[in-house]
Amino acid sequence: MNVKLIGFLPNPEKMPAMAAKLTHSKIKPEDLDKSSDKELKAILEHVMNQGHTSVIEHTCFTFAISDVSRSLTHQLVRHRIASYAQQSQRYVDFKEPNYVIPPKIAKNKQMKEAYEKTMNTIWEQYNKLLEMGIPAQDSRFVLPNAACTNVIVTMNARSLLNFFELRCCMHAQWEIRQLANKMLKEVTKVAPIIFKNAGPMCKSKGICPENKEDCPLYPK
Repeated sequence: MNVKLIGFLPNPEKMPAMAAKLTHSKIKPEDLDKSSDKELKAILEHVMNQGHTSVIEHTCFTFAISDVSRSLTHQLVRHRIASYAQQSQRYVDFKEPNYVIPPKIAKNKQMKEAYEKTMNTIWEQYNKLLEMGIPAQDSRFVLPNAACTNVIVTMNARSLLNFFELRCCMHAQWEIRQLANKMLKEVTKVAPIIFKNAGPMCKSKGICPENKEDCPLYPK
């Protein structure tokens, strides 16, 4: 899995801070950019501590994500306040096997061999269908959830906070949890105030919606 932050505002925390200042100021919106960076930083820290996160919808982040499974992207698109562009199985050549192996299968030699044999059989049948003149859009029906794909994702900061609460959780599926943690690491570098307390709900809100006391992250 590869995750790279490829798009965001030059100062991703400035616009949310200006929006926050606007709500309690007589200053016209067009004059807000005259505020000092120190003042805007203090305002943003205050509203984030208060949990007033609507203002951070004014900043967005775009990620390039590659070599993840179709199983992951089926989960990812359930987060509706986002924009997605995914590699098409209709127009891209998938003749060579390319798939994700779950860690529990990869650790077991016998399981791994059986898994890889199954994948190779699937791709053989996929290629046979193509050779028979079946369109790629129909031949792809035999491809598995494990098939690798690439996607570009754009989310605003508020949606990302929600995404991290749900998907950084230890009880989230392993692949999307790995993705969420990589995305969180990327955005924290450029927007440390917004994502200071981001992560699973046990970190962001101090509660465990799963009520799993055996979890190593369970709030004490």
